[in-house]
Amino acid sequence: MTKIFSIPVRVYYEDTDAEGIVYYANYLNFAARARSEFLRNKNLKVENLKDGERCGFVVRHVSIDYKKSAFVDDLLEVTCEIKELKNSSVVMTQNILKDGEILASLDITLVYINLGRHRPTRISDEMRQVFV
Repeated sequence: MTKIFSIPVRVYYEDTDAEGIVYYANYLNFAARARSEFLRNKNLKVENLKDGERCGFVVRHVSIDYKKSAFVDDLLEVTCEIKELKNSSVVMTQNILKDGEILASLDITLVYINLGRHRPTRISDEMRQVFV
């Protein structure tokens, strides 16, 4: 649907375990950072796009395939690619790479919800244009 968006991410000591290897849960943090930058790059403020109501994306499902480790001081590339846009959700693939080699691959489903009611809500036409 969209071209692949990416950001650079440096691995800091705080991202690693005692061995200097990136702690497995931090790959989720790197992916979340890339998704936030993807939306920022599109000049999209998720909240307040639906008739003055606060809405936002929440993670419904994520699966991660860890292929290789990243280490302290590595410079990574984290990508976002929209695979499917539904009425109230977005399916995305994200990869975390070092020197073009995939270290981890994520498939993630985000649901667009009304933050006050905590219920899924339709993605507005304005926002849909950002994803195509």
